[in-house]
Amino acid sequence: MVSQKEQPRGEKNMKAHEILNNPFLNKGTAFSMEERQELGLVGILPPYVQTLQEQADQAYQQFTKKPSNLEKRHFLMEIFNTNRTLFYYLFSQHLMEFNPIVYDPVIAETIEQYSELYVDPQYAAYLDINHPENIEATLKNAAGDRDIRLIVVTDAEGILGIGDWGVQGVDISVGKLMVYTAAAGIDPATVMPLVIDAGTNRKELLENPMYLGNRHERVHGKQYDEFIDKFVEIAENMFPKLYLHWEDFGRSTAADILNRYKDKIPTFNDDIQGTGIVVLGGVFGAMDIKNEKLTDQVYLCYGSGSAGAGIAGRVHAEMVAEGMSEDEAYKHFFMVDKQGLLFDDMEDLTPAQKPFAKKRSDFEGKGDMTDLAQVIKACGATILVGTSTNAGGFTKEVIEAMCANTERPVIFPISNPTKKLEATAEQVIEWSDGKAFVATGVPSGTITYKGVDYVIGQANNALIYPGLGLGMIASEASLLTDEMVGAAAHALSGLVDTTKPGAPVLPSFADVNNVSLRVAEAVAKKAQEQGLAKAQEQDMTKAVRDMFWTPKY
Repeated sequence: MVSQKEQPRGEKNMKAHEILNNPFLNKGTAFSMEERQELGLVGILPPYVQTLQEQADQAYQQFTKKPSNLEKRHFLMEIFNTNRTLFYYLFSQHLMEFNPIVYDPVIAETIEQYSELYVDPQYAAYLDINHPENIEATLKNAAGDRDIRLIVVTDAEGILGIGDWGVQGVDISVGKLMVYTAAAGIDPATVMPLVIDAGTNRKELLENPMYLGNRHERVHGKQYDEFIDKFVEIAENMFPKLYLHWEDFGRSTAADILNRYKDKIPTFNDDIQGTGIVVLGGVFGAMDIKNEKLTDQVYLCYGSGSAGAGIAGRVHAEMVAEGMSEDEAYKHFFMVDKQGLLFDDMEDLTPAQKPFAKKRSDFEGKGDMTDLAQVIKACGATILVGTSTNAGGFTKEVIEAMCANTERPVIFPISNPTKKLEATAEQVIEWSDGKAFVATGVPSGTITYKGVDYVIGQANNALIYPGLGLGMIASEASLLTDEMVGAAAHALSGLVDTTKPGAPVLPSFADVNNVSLRVAEAVAKKAQEQGLAKAQEQDMTKAVRDMFWTPKY
C-alpha cells in the first residue's frame, strides 16, 4: 500500500518526466539548480548547468557530423520534438544553412518517407474525413491548454513538385510553421500543424503496408466540402483569434476554398497568394532597376495551376491598382499549361484560368502555340514566370526569345524542388548574356559571368508569409484584404541596393527577420487603416514588435 508521504513524491517524479518530454517547457541541461529542486529534476540530469548558447554549440557540432541532409534534418527534428526553445535558437543562428534542410527542398524526402520514418506526431492534428464527429475532439487534444493563433492546414493533394502524398503531407504543415517562427517570431506554443486525410490517389501509398493514412482514393464533392465547412466552423469557435493558412490543396479545391472563406474569416492560401506577393515584389525590384512601369510589361505564365494562376492574378490586380481597367490589364497576360497556350474554347479550364484565356483566332498563322518559344515570340512577353515543375522547360531558345522582346527580360523559374526547375540561374544568366533578371524558387549561389557577380534572389514565400501572418496576428485583423496583400508586396521594395551590378531583385533570406517585421508592420497598418484591426494596442508598430517571440529561457 502506498503511503500518503510517498504519493506526492511519485506525482512529482511523474511531473518531472512530463516536463522533460514537453518541448514547450523542457530546457534539458539548462535547468538551473533551483529549478531542478523545485521540479523534481535533481539527479535525473547531468550535474553541469549549460547555457542556451552552450547547448546550441554542442548541437551544432553534432549536426555538422551528419553525413547527409536527410540525416541532418532528422537530427534537427529530434531537437524540435524535445526542446522548442533550443531548436529555434539554433535555427536563428544558422538561418541560411538550416532553412533548406528544415523545409524545402529536403522536406520533400521526409514527406515521401513519412510513414516509414514516423516517430513523433509533433503536436499535429490529424483529421479523418470519414469521422467529422471527431473534429472538435481532435482540435482539443492537439491544442491541450495552448491558445492557438495560427493553424497551417493541408490535405496534401497538390504539394508543389511531388503531388499527392496523403496524410504524409502533414510534414509540410510542420515545416511551414517552423519557418513562421524562425522568420517572424510567431510563438511556437500558439501554432498547430494540421492535415485533413481525405484519402490519396497515389497507388504506391495505397499499396504500402506501412502507410499511416486512409487507404482509399481521395474523397471529393459534397462530403469533402461539408467536412471543410465543419472544420472551419469548429476551429473558428474554438480559437476566436485564429489565422487560418491553407497549404498545398489540389487544383480543383484550393481556389474554391479560399474564395469561400476569404470574406468571412482571416485566412490565406500561400500557393495562391503568397507566391504571387513575392513574385510581384521581385518584379518591382526589376522595374526599379529597369526604370520601367509594370503596366508596360507583358506577362507570360508557364504552368497555370493554382500557384501560376494565383501569381498572375496578383500581378494583374497590381496593374489595375496602377490605373488600368481589368479588361485592358488582361490583354497583358498569357498562360501556357500542358496543352500549350490557353484558349477560351478549351473545356478543361479552371475558374482561375478562364479570365486569362485567349481567342484562338488571334493567333492564326503565328506558329505552334504548344511551343513555349513560339508563344513568347507571338505575344511579346517581357516577364516569364515558371511554376510548371517541368524540368528544363526554359531552353536556350526560350531565353533567347525573351531577350529578343526586351533588352532586360524578367525570367523567374520558381518551381521546386531543385530537380523540377525550368532552368538553373546559371543557364538563364549565360543564355541571356547576363541581361535577364533572375529569381529562382530554390536557393541559388552567386553566378559569376563575364566579371560580374550576379546575386540570385530566391522567390521564396518565406520572405512574405511569415511577416504577413505576424501582421495579421498582431493587429488581430478580422480579414486579409487585397489591399493588405498589396501592402505586403510593396514592403519588399527598397530592401535591396539596386545600383550594384548583378544586384538581386529580392532581399536575401538571411535578412528575413527584418523583412518580416517590415511586411508585418505594413500589413497591420493597412488593417488598421481599413478598420479591420481589433487589437487593443493602437500603435501597430509596437503591436508587431511586442508579438515577436525570441527563443530564450
